[in-house]
Amino acid sequence: MCGRLSAHTCFAPTTPNAIASIHWTPFVPIPPPPTRPDPDALLARVQADDRRAARGRLKVFLGAAAGVGKTFAMLEAAHDRASEGIDVVVGWVDTHGRAETEAKLEGLEVLPKRDVAYRDHTLHEFDLDGALARRPTLILVDELAHTNAPGSRHPKRWQDVEELLDAGIDVYTAVNVQHLESVNDIVAAVTGVTVRETVPDGVLEGADDVELIDLPPDELLTRLRAGKVYIPEQAGHALRGFFRKGNLIALRELALRTLAQRVDAQMRAYRTEHRIDATWAAGDRVVVAIGPGTLAPKLVRGAKRTADSLRAPWVALHIETPSVNRQPAMAREEIVTALRLAEQLGGEAVTLAGHDVAGTLLAYARERNVTKIVLGKPTHPRWRDILFGSLVNDVVRGSGDIDVSVISGDRAEASEHRPVLRPTSRGPAYLKATAVVAVVTAVAQLLPPSTRESNLVMAYLAGVVLVAARLGRGPAIVASVLAVAAFDFFYVLPYLTFAVADAQYVFTFIVMLGVAVLISTLTARLRQQATAAQAREHRASALFDLSRDLAKTRGLDGLLAATALHVHDVFGGVVVLLVPDAHGGLSPRAAVPPGVTLADDDRGVARWALDHGRLAGRDTDTLPGAPSVHVPLRGARGIVGVLAWRPPADAPPMVPEQQHLLETFANQAALAVERAHLADEAERSRVRAETEAMRASLLASVSHDLRTPLTTIRGSAEALLTADHALDADARRALAGDIAAEADRLERLVANLLDMTRLESGTIDLMASPTPIEEPIGAAIRRAEPVLGDRPLGVDVPPDLPLVRIDPVLIEQALIHLLENAARHTPPGTAVEIGAAAAGDRLVVRVADRGPGLPPEEIGRVFDKFYRADAGRGGSGLGLAICRAIAAAHGGTVTAANRAGGGAEFTLSLPLSDDEAVAREASR
Repeated sequence: MCGRLSAHTCFAPTTPNAIASIHWTPFVPIPPPPTRPDPDALLARVQADDRRAARGRLKVFLGAAAGVGKTFAMLEAAHDRASEGIDVVVGWVDTHGRAETEAKLEGLEVLPKRDVAYRDHTLHEFDLDGALARRPTLILVDELAHTNAPGSRHPKRWQDVEELLDAGIDVYTAVNVQHLESVNDIVAAVTGVTVRETVPDGVLEGADDVELIDLPPDELLTRLRAGKVYIPEQAGHALRGFFRKGNLIALRELALRTLAQRVDAQMRAYRTEHRIDATWAAGDRVVVAIGPGTLAPKLVRGAKRTADSLRAPWVALHIETPSVNRQPAMAREEIVTALRLAEQLGGEAVTLAGHDVAGTLLAYARERNVTKIVLGKPTHPRWRDILFGSLVNDVVRGSGDIDVSVISGDRAEASEHRPVLRPTSRGPAYLKATAVVAVVTAVAQLLPPSTRESNLVMAYLAGVVLVAARLGRGPAIVASVLAVAAFDFFYVLPYLTFAVADAQYVFTFIVMLGVAVLISTLTARLRQQATAAQAREHRASALFDLSRDLAKTRGLDGLLAATALHVHDVFGGVVVLLVPDAHGGLSPRAAVPPGVTLADDDRGVARWALDHGRLAGRDTDTLPGAPSVHVPLRGARGIVGVLAWRPPADAPPMVPEQQHLLETFANQAALAVERAHLADEAERSRVRAETEAMRASLLASVSHDLRTPLTTIRGSAEALLTADHALDADARRALAGDIAAEADRLERLVANLLDMTRLESGTIDLMASPTPIEEPIGAAIRRAEPVLGDRPLGVDVPPDLPLVRIDPVLIEQALIHLLENAARHTPPGTAVEIGAAAAGDRLVVRVADRGPGLPPEEIGRVFDKFYRADAGRGGSGLGLAICRAIAAAHGGTVTAANRAGGGAEFTLSLPLSDDEAVAREASR
């Protein structure tokens, strides 16, 4: 059958019908000495533990394809748990006729299946309510990706499993890898088969345990040919299609990779939980640090080659520092290009914010369990490393057991894009710094001669801090040098000369300059960090506003309009959102300013962005001559639309930060659009389920109500035809009367169906006019007399009731249905009452009886179409529904309630016209 490797991979033994288990327990090293835990992380762990404690545990048996033995392994594990005294129930297991699997069901309690009527068939489904009521410790629910029958509480079985877990019930389930949402496109490309039933990856990621049930392709094909997977007819078709050996090999690799990713995630979570910083070289992972300059693409390609040689995943990491934000737009664009290249080559692109590049890089590497860091060889002069430090040296010294590779670049090529300092670009700032030192010197001249030199030094340091906070690091360093020079020139003997009579002042000058430079550097760094934080806060605020509006907006058009408005508020210009239409084209669904359209050239660029899933248009690598930039709206299921933004005519080229923010807006919009599509699909599914349920109810009701009178008519007609000579006149008259009565019954049924259809479609026209309510009441009583029979009827209609604006024919029909309903549910001889009264601005008509009354839990359903509290009493279940529709057409209501002392009471409430209500109040 298969072998299991718990924790979780398993490989099949040579004997197909035997299961061999190889249990692998991951090596857990002794954690390092404890350090002070992060309070936020500790709180998050406690909250996660609380959630896990209240929730059931999920174990998933994962397979590469049908027939590898997932269900068999799951049942075997269930027997093991049952032998431990655990309460185990089989909620749903489909054995597919496999004898060895059916044998494993013996000795386990099996929950009865739920029957669902669907069209002309009866479907068997998992009974979720029965499982919740039974509440075992462990329940088996096979076929996790199954789509439930219409009318079920959840459309998918994995949602049933989620509800069981939320109820605290442990679940064992099974699924094949092709049903995972993230590999759906890969499976379709490999096998040529699009799998319609999928499971979100989050279900597998949230599982407490995943066990891979693995079987070599040759053994699976042998089982298939032997009829142990499908019946022979299906097996032959499967061998020629989905179950080709190449497909099985690819699916097996997908399953193994999926489990490997899960094990890697578990290892990272364990290291984070136990605060383990040391790298565990259980598997290689490469990270390459990307910065501005033409060397970045070469670094990316080198990291790709290194990762390929190690068969390891890799990450291109850019650390956004304040100094990077001051780089020219061309240098920042090179970073974006390099990160895109990494994604195109199969890597992961990550951007982090920080002021210490080496520290941030090493912290990320340890968090992701990186085994190799790739850096670029410095191309700047060595004196810069001496003065400002070397990134390569800092990373190598702090890397510990992480390998560091340094890739060389072309010095000449890299220097082409190095920012050039233009002497005049910062001239005003340096002049202001000089002016500040001059002002401090002038103020110091006004101080009394007895002022101590230390106070003068503090005054100059205050000026340096002011320059650093306002003008930046460069002017602050110049101010520091000028402050030392001014102090020496004006306040150190001999005055008005740079000569120093006392050698101790040399030390004072050095300390003063060092402190001034240090303070200016720290102050400038704080200023840069504040600026970067402000920019991040602006981006976060804009995204928060967009997310908040998208969360409270419903409908596709509303979501697109909200997105267009926010993009316009942040970026300005013209914003148009386009989505695919039913004819395969792109249709604009939202625009700001309203009514604006795209030119034909822009539509072509938008089409390219939709088809290729990449940025196109202005300031991009594709069709840069277009006036607009086009961003694909990429959701989990693919591209759902395009965001087109045309900047103002005088706008400068788009910088990378703008592009990142625009892409983030597009991603948020894509998720919202996908959510709207899913909501529409859910609504359509609900409508289909209700339609099917209505259809089943209509067939069940109408077929019975048609069959009964037709049987009577047919029997009476046959008796008249075949035994006419043997029947006397009274018998023939009775048979003819039966035929007429049953024909009337058929006519009423058809009339009710037609009335219900017209009322629901809104095609019926109200012939409303001021009418005394006595008229429709009297007409209804006369027409209901045959139905009421010997039941005494009490009538209470005061003569001074105001006129009410109604359609008397429809109101008469509604009252007839209420009287017929009372007669149908009361024993012969039981009194029935009808009365009317004015109540404020409404006229109320009541029909009451002294029958058995209504079951309290059914009162809310008596007006539903085809609902019958007691099917044995006859009726189509349409009468009360027609009453409600007629009342609603008049702006009124009809309600049901039980009477004190027994019986039911139905109340029809109709609005009086304004004139009638005023006259009624005036007469009081």
